Amino acid sequence: MVLNHVETEPDELAYPAEPWDLHGHAQVGVWLVPRRAAPPPHHPGSRQIRLFGHVLVGAAFFRYDDPSPLTYDEIMATQLVLDGWRPRVSITHIWVDSPASMAGGRDLWAIPKHLAQFERVTNRAYTARGIGTLTLARWKALPFRLPLGFRIAQDRDGTLLVSPVKGSARLGTGKGFWTFDTDGPLAFLAGRKPLLTLTIQRFRLFFGRR
Repeated sequence: MVLNHVETEPDELAYPAEPWDLHGHAQVGVWLVPRRAAPPPHHPGSRQIRLFGHVLVGAAFFRYDDPSPLTYDEIMATQLVLDGWRPRVSITHIWVDSPASMAGGRDLWAIPKHLAQFERVTNRAYTARGIGTLTLARWKALPFRLPLGFRIAQDRDGTLLVSPVKGSARLGTGKGFWTFDTDGPLAFLAGRKPLLTLTIQRFRLFFGRR
């Protein structure tokens, strides 16, 4: 069972102003999910990008390390959507183990963060209790950094809130074994094989407006 409601002290909910200068690494899986099984985008006006009756869904484990303003673990599910004809990323599900990150994500960018418990083992093994796991059997990343840039589209009281994300990272691919709790919130991915697993190493991302 995912822990979504916990007692927190006011100081634990203090978060930095945007943009957040984030450092760390991530692993991203990409699936084609039948439209009827996929959750809707976070904003009802965003249009899902569909391919033969399927929706492109991503799931990712992130680890934010020093010198990030907040250090924490994260798991999320996303969809690629259209705002008009402009591609955006819609975060439909997300959990962190930092109350400050949860509060900041909700207040600054309307990202629906909840709290969960994570197990840190190695940079090849990830667990979010009651949600999912990833074991990375092998990975290979480019020896140089590439620029990254995209925009997050979220719903705030019926209004579309678009937030920029820019930075750079070493990108690559890996062989990942993903599992999702069949009674958990990402059960729509349980038993499905990803199209690919991407590895994002040594990223630096500026999340939000400067």
